[in-house]
Amino acid sequence: MTPSQIIDHQSPNFDDRPAGKDPDMLILHYTGMKTAEESLARLRDPVAKVSAHYLIDEDGALYRLVDEARRAWHAGVSHWAAETDINSCSLGIELQNPGHEFGYSAFPDAQMTALTDLCGQILSRHAIPAGRILGHSDVAPSRKKDPGELFDWRRLAAAGIGRLPRNPASPAKMDDQEARAALTAIGYDPGAPLADILTAFQRHYRQTKIDGQFDAGTAGLIRALAG
Repeated sequence: MTPSQIIDHQSPNFDDRPAGKDPDMLILHYTGMKTAEESLARLRDPVAKVSAHYLIDEDGALYRLVDEARRAWHAGVSHWAAETDINSCSLGIELQNPGHEFGYSAFPDAQMTALTDLCGQILSRHAIPAGRILGHSDVAPSRKKDPGELFDWRRLAAAGIGRLPRNPASPAKMDDQEARAALTAIGYDPGAPLADILTAFQRHYRQTKIDGQFDAGTAGLIRALAG
C-alpha cells in the first residue's frame, strides 16, 4: 500500500513514548461500533481519550490517526510477558467491525488485504517478533474479545505475520498448574483468571472452541506455543 492510499485523520489522543520505548508489539482490535464514521469520531474525540495508529474500514480504506513514533491510547489496562504499559511499546490497528455487541461478522477480503499490506510495511520499519503480534483479547483477556474468533489469523501467518503453531503437540491432558505456567511462558497475564486466559487463547489459536475449558486439543496447542 502506497502512502497516497493512506487517509490522514489525525487524532488528538496521543502522547510521547517514554525514552527508549520503540514499538516492539502490534495489537489488533475491532472497533465494536456500527460504522466507520462512528469509529473515526470516537477515536478522534478528545473526551473519549482513546485512539489507535490506524483504522481500516471494511472496504479496505486505511486511515492514519496517530504517527507511529507517538504513543496511541488503544490497549488500556493490559499485560504481556511482564509488560504492563502496552501503549508505550506497541502500535495499534483498529478494524471496523460491529463486534460482539452489534452483530459480530467476518472481516471482508478487502479489509484483510489492506491489513496484510499495512502489517508488512510496519514490520519493515519496526523489529516486532512474531509472538508479539496479538489481539486485544490476548493482552486484556478479562476485558476484551477483539478481534475475536472470526478474525483470520491464519491468513496473516501465511503472509509471515504473527505466530501459529506449525506442528501442534499431540493432544494431551494438562492440569491447571501446568497450563498456567505454559500460558505465562507464552506471554499471558499470570494474574488473570485461568478461564479468561483460555478463552482468549482459543479466540486466537483454536477458533472452533471458545469456552474457556480444557480439552486435549487445546492443551496440545498450548504446549506447542510454549515449547
